[in-house]
Amino acid sequence: MVDNRYATALVIGSVLSLLATVYLSVAVGTQHWYQYSYPAGKRDVKNDSELREEFINGEFDEKTYSDTMFLLNGTLGLWWRCILVPSESLWFKAPDPKMEMQCVSFTLPQQFSTKYKKNGSNKSEEDLLRTYLWRCQFLLPLVSLALVFLGGLVGVCACLCRSFTPTLGVGVLHLLAGLCTLGTVCCFLAGQELLQHYSPPPEGVEGSVGWSLYLALISFPLQMMAAALFLWAARSHRKNYTRMTAYRVA
Repeated sequence: MVDNRYATALVIGSVLSLLATVYLSVAVGTQHWYQYSYPAGKRDVKNDSELREEFINGEFDEKTYSDTMFLLNGTLGLWWRCILVPSESLWFKAPDPKMEMQCVSFTLPQQFSTKYKKNGSNKSEEDLLRTYLWRCQFLLPLVSLALVFLGGLVGVCACLCRSFTPTLGVGVLHLLAGLCTLGTVCCFLAGQELLQHYSPPPEGVEGSVGWSLYLALISFPLQMMAAALFLWAARSHRKNYTRMTAYRVA
């Protein structure tokens, strides 16, 4: 029989885990991890269409799409890169057109592509640090979600078997998932800092963290709190069960 305190901890931990999973899933699937803002008055509007065409249909090149994002108020995500362009009108060209986001997804080979210290030149020295930071920011959130899913599977099996012992494993899995989530945010921010160091944006461009990254950042403490509740419930229940057993034997 499970004490009400432990049952309450399990319920709260499960809710926190579910919220963290939803937040992290939304963060991974959206493109607002980092965004750039460039004043319209300083931009050459005549080149916007050329930049847009190269960004969408051109060959994959980190310097090319980064420079385009700098100039066209782009946003960057784990799976997407986007720019802000005027919406096309079929009948006339409006003097003040409505702006819309156009996004291009990173393919799997592009996620594992090599980064170079001289951005845009494949003949320069490979930048192993940025290469592995980029790969980690892509892999770690998937590992985090997989660990939470595995923890949920173990929890369901524990309920079906009416056993409290696997709860310790669920807590450890959530702890590892939280560390992976934190690692994702750190790798992404470090990669952006290095990118702007090797390929600085034009004067007047301002970069800022987007709401998608904040969602991932919020999911980290939720996962850690869920892990703490699961670990506390499993450890306390085990101690209580051991004392009750010793008392009955005595």
